Amino acid sequence: MKTTDLCDEFIEELQVSEDLFQSFGKKRSFHGPIYTVKVYEDNVLVRRALETIPAGAVLIVDGGGSKKCALLGDRLAEIAVQRGIQGIIINGCVRDTKELATLDIGILALGKNPVKSRKEGKGDSDIPVHFAAVNWIPRHIVYADKDGVVVASRQLLK
Repeated sequence: MKTTDLCDEFIEELQVSEDLFQSFGKKRSFHGPIYTVKVYEDNVLVRRALETIPAGAVLIVDGGGSKKCALLGDRLAEIAVQRGIQGIIINGCVRDTKELATLDIGILALGKNPVKSRKEGKGDSDIPVHFAAVNWIPRHIVYADKDGVVVASRQLLK
């Protein structure tokens, strides 16, 4: 179901994301339960999450909005595809955009930057985070397509 249809039918139950994201993956529409990491210019926990969250999930990465480096590149995105992750939404940047565009996964981010992130392992996982006017709460359901990103506290699709 399209995000526009979800808004028409369930607007009282939805949080609607601000239009901040660019699409970098091949998949333009995706949905699934939210899993979160909160990091800053360090992607160790992003990798750990992509290696452990269940197939069908969507990883929400609160990178503090930093555009100084990338939190996701082609190698981490390939892990996500191999594990059946539906999508990744990043409050930060990606790199290897040519390769990301060929991968069958939804990837939304603020932008791109060729610089790699630090590898210190600092941050938090599986906690509520807030950006783009949305409270991203673990296990709530996110729906994304070309028209936008919406979040519901329950599965809305049958």
